[in-house]
Amino acid sequence: MKKILPIACIAGAALSSCGNGSDTSSAVSSTVQDCAYSNIMTRTSVRQYSDKSISRATLDSIVAAGMAAPTAMNKQPWQFIVVDDSVKLKEIAALAAPWNAVGRAKAAIIVCGDMSKAIPGDGQAYWIQDCSAASENILLAAHALGIGAVWCGVYPIAERVESMKDYFMLGANITPLNVIALGYPEKNQEPKDKYNPDNVHYNEW
Repeated sequence: MKKILPIACIAGAALSSCGNGSDTSSAVSSTVQDCAYSNIMTRTSVRQYSDKSISRATLDSIVAAGMAAPTAMNKQPWQFIVVDDSVKLKEIAALAAPWNAVGRAKAAIIVCGDMSKAIPGDGQAYWIQDCSAASENILLAAHALGIGAVWCGVYPIAERVESMKDYFMLGANITPLNVIALGYPEKNQEPKDKYNPDNVHYNEW
């Protein structure tokens, strides 16, 4: 069994990047909270990567963060394909033009929905929400560890879905949602300020 880096290490990485602050528990708790919020607000899509490779242990930790996502009825209708082979990454990148970053990446995680584990009936489509939550966790975990990432959409574009299913020979019950390219950033990127008060409504529309 592979040894997975504890998720606490991700918080520790974020903490060290923000500074340790006071040794008191209340100060550390406050710093962790500040770092967690900062990690969300400073995340941005990264498409250019350095030559530094990503260890398998780090990739396992990032996937573990994905699995910590909320999931309807705890169905966990997800599967993850981790790719760190440079030839395969370039082949995957060639499946769709917007995936150029995948060809430059040091690794990629394909987040897939597993219909055999999804809620039956009308609730089956909740797999999209569950796998999207897992994907966001992956993006945030990568950022906390100093790794750049970008979400490359697959579902619901039928051509992309079929190309990925064919490439990985996926069963009928597996639907790829996205490809998340990963790599240590080639340079620092400023996050976009997306806050718009016009999109916030309290108690009424």
